[in-house]
Amino acid sequence: MKAFTHLMLAVVTHALFAQAALAQDANTALVPLPSIDDFTKGNDGFSFGLGLGLEYESAYEGSDEFGFEASPAGAVQWRRGDDIFYWAGEALGWRGLRSDTWLFQATVGFDEGREEGDSDDGRLNGLGDSGESTEVVLQARRAFDADWRYWLDGRVVTGDNGSLGLFGVGRRFGEQADGSGSDFSIVAVFHDSDRVNNNFGITAAQSAASGLKQTELSGGFRSIGFNYTYRNYINDNWQLFGEVLYERFGSDVADSPITRSNYEAEVGVGFIYAF
Repeated sequence: MKAFTHLMLAVVTHALFAQAALAQDANTALVPLPSIDDFTKGNDGFSFGLGLGLEYESAYEGSDEFGFEASPAGAVQWRRGDDIFYWAGEALGWRGLRSDTWLFQATVGFDEGREEGDSDDGRLNGLGDSGESTEVVLQARRAFDADWRYWLDGRVVTGDNGSLGLFGVGRRFGEQADGSGSDFSIVAVFHDSDRVNNNFGITAAQSAASGLKQTELSGGFRSIGFNYTYRNYINDNWQLFGEVLYERFGSDVADSPITRSNYEAEVGVGFIYAF
C-alpha cells in the first residue's frame, strides 16, 4: 500500500509541473473554498465527479490504533444559479449561496457507528456495536467579504445517537475562483449527553462484559481541532485533493476508559475525475 501511495504521488507531482499553466478562470465555483466540492464548473445542470481517496486514520474515536482505508470520492450534483443539490455516497443534501457572503447547507446522511471489530487489539471487546444512525446536518458559513478569504462556521449534527454543535473560523489561501487552492479552519465541538455516552460511555452491562469501569458522562465541551484542505486541478477534468484533520479531546472524553488516546487524527489524499 505504501509503495502504491508513493507511486501515485510521484505521478501527480509530475503532472502538476507539466501542466502548471492551465486556465481555470471560467470555472467559477459556488464559493471558492477547496473544502466544498463543486464539479459544476460554473454551469447549471448536472455534473458528476468520481474518484478514490486513501486515508490514514484512527481506527475509532479515541483509538491509539491507526490504519489505511481506501474509499470512493466524488458526488452527483445539480446546479441552478446559486443552489446545488447533491448526492455523495451516503449523504443527500443542498447548499445555497445568499448575498455573496452566506452559505447555507442541509444534509441527510448515515452514520455507520462503531463495531467491536474496529479495534484489532481487542480493546472494544465486550462493548458491542454502537447503533447505526441517520443524521441531519444543518450548516451556515458567513464570509467577511465576497472573496471568502475569512469566514465563520456553525453546524448542528443531530440523529438517533444524540447531537453535536460545531463552531469555527477559517481562512482561504490562493486567489482562484474555481475552488482550488487550500483552506484552514479551527473548530470547537460540543455534544449532548446522548452523543457522548454513545461514543465514550460504558453501561453496567458493557462493564460486566468488557471489564472496563462503568462510565457515564455529561454533555458539554468535546474537543478543539483543525482541518486543512488542499485541492488542485491537474487538467480540465482531473482533481488532486488532500486533507489533514486533528481533534484534541477535552478532559472528560480523554478520561473515558474507551479513550486510549486524547486525540483523533486523519491524513488523506486522492483523485477525482469531474465529467
